[in-house]
Amino acid sequence: MLPLITVLVLLLALVTLLPLSRSAHWLVRGMDFPRLQIIALAAALLVAELVLLDVGDAWVLALVAITALCLAWHAAWILPYTPLWPHEVKAAENAGEDRQLCVLVSNVLTPNRGAHRLLELVSEHQPDVLVTLESDQWWQDQLEVLEARMPYSVKCPLDNLYGMHLYSRLPLDEQEVRYLVEDDVPSIHTTIELRSGDKVRAHFLHPAPPSPTENPESAERDAELIVVARGVADSEQPIIVTGDLNDVAWSATTRLFRKLSGLLDPRVGRGVFNTFHADYPFLRWPLDHLFHSRHFTVLDIRRLPSIGSDHFPLLARLVFTPEAHAPQEGLRAQPAAHERAREIVADQDVSKHDVPNPGEDGDP
Repeated sequence: MLPLITVLVLLLALVTLLPLSRSAHWLVRGMDFPRLQIIALAAALLVAELVLLDVGDAWVLALVAITALCLAWHAAWILPYTPLWPHEVKAAENAGEDRQLCVLVSNVLTPNRGAHRLLELVSEHQPDVLVTLESDQWWQDQLEVLEARMPYSVKCPLDNLYGMHLYSRLPLDEQEVRYLVEDDVPSIHTTIELRSGDKVRAHFLHPAPPSPTENPESAERDAELIVVARGVADSEQPIIVTGDLNDVAWSATTRLFRKLSGLLDPRVGRGVFNTFHADYPFLRWPLDHLFHSRHFTVLDIRRLPSIGSDHFPLLARLVFTPEAHAPQEGLRAQPAAHERAREIVADQDVSKHDVPNPGEDGDP
């Protein structure tokens, strides 16, 4: 038993140390994802060590210590996404409808034919904005019925798993589809006019993931996230950035995005809201996100039932409360963060000036 547990502890240490590397290889960056699963396995391994081995043995004590340290390290990354952590975004108190913005994000999975399930969710929850990812021409045809109630739209049907559609009850302005990093991976940029007349700058993203079947490194994904973060950082506008970012909330890249952009994560202190993989309960992590500026408080955020995709839809209902935004504070960027950001975008030869800035008078 001791040799087996020793091997398992060494593997645990390896998957714990790998994400500390700056390597963009998919295998290294992929270790950012399953921290919840690693916590569960580390806890089981710790119990096995205490029950099955002689803890009076120095080698066993070393194994116990390594396991406990790994468990604590992974738990520290997850802790902000539990009720044990203070809310980063305040709960909305004044929820007047004219200041609300309800966004439904759904990676539909191109071959999925459960469009009726998504339409049912739209009918039930009445979002102001629906953004679909991986939507092709078939999905566009199925969602055409929404246009009677959501007359404003931006459509980018593609059959490469990166199609994107935006439907809105609220007026859109300065809509633009932009291919920021990769020629076949679009993003949508626009402003949304609330019922109060206030305008919100919105960016909808779906960068390609690091994987052996797509990009062997995370460089492209990281560059898109960081260039958008830098593009919105100096704006005084209300802002949302949402979509399937193919990264987890607790990764170094997403944390860097939050530091640079100054945007807040309404999940902090509320929950993980795992949206992927819908079919495998033990292999789930949060890939779909919504970040926003300090101009908003949160009325509701929830994961919705499956529509037959490998992703669950994510629903967020925000309230525009600029008078409350000053006390809300997210992560802060230190000089090292800015230096790391420059390295990431330089590697893909992109600039913050490539990011559309709808609603702004000047360059970002």
